[in-house]
Amino acid sequence: MKHCSKILIAGHGYLGEPLAQELVADGHTVFAITKSVGDANANPNGYPLISCDLGNTAAVQTIDFEPEIVIHCASSNRGGAEAYRSVFRDGIDNLHNAFPDSHIFLTSSTSVYGQTDGSEVDEESPAQPDRETGHLLREAEENLIRYQGTVLRLAGIYGPARSVHLKKFLEGTASIETGEISRYLNQIHLDDIISAIKHLISLDARTQTRGHIYNIADDTPMTQRECYEGLAAIFEKPIPDEAEPNMSRKRAWTNKKISIKKLKSLGWTPNFPSFFDAVKNDPGLVKSAVNTNR
Repeated sequence: MKHCSKILIAGHGYLGEPLAQELVADGHTVFAITKSVGDANANPNGYPLISCDLGNTAAVQTIDFEPEIVIHCASSNRGGAEAYRSVFRDGIDNLHNAFPDSHIFLTSSTSVYGQTDGSEVDEESPAQPDRETGHLLREAEENLIRYQGTVLRLAGIYGPARSVHLKKFLEGTASIETGEISRYLNQIHLDDIISAIKHLISLDARTQTRGHIYNIADDTPMTQRECYEGLAAIFEKPIPDEAEPNMSRKRAWTNKKISIKKLKSLGWTPNFPSFFDAVKNDPGLVKSAVNTNR
């Protein structure tokens, strides 16, 4: 008989909202929090949604819910170090202090791997980001592992209304980075993140996944050049021109292949093993790519 849990979703955005909806549909009792007061006042999804700043210790302590599982999937909203400190490092500490007996999952990022040599990295590989935001994310991860929670390092998220590479290609603004090295892109479809989280929840989480880190990515790392050349073939459009890489991007310039062997060993596989599978088989992905500013 399937066990239904009481689950707190900390962050009700691009990932948190559909995740909450699916968990409710699976029979779990869900309570969600968001930093946006407007969102909290207009939730049509049938589960409680309140406004709460994860970085505010007193506010988190007032949450009137006793979850078995907490899923931290809040976003920094493209903020800098202060936002990362509040949302991730302080947020994890506040959630643990408020719910010390709950199993907390943190959706972190594969950007914590700073490798630039194109090597394959797994959960045992050094995670030494070169930016302050990355260091703060690592602090949150380390604290959560000490609390016997579970860290989920997500590759670049894409899905309907959110696919930067597809959007740039279809708009004609994409360019292939010049140089001998074409860096690897590691991506994961929104639906596959949700299925991975649901799979981990379905396990005997308290004994099997506590204190662990899992990479969540698709099964086909591809270079930036391979990505745009593949899209050109699918849509029968010209291959984008070359241009100097943007070294001032928010995330550090890295070049690595993310391994998901550890997560697959638990019985999970992605529905979209590669980005091209999603382009060909998710009708909402292409349709929305030309109509979004995300």
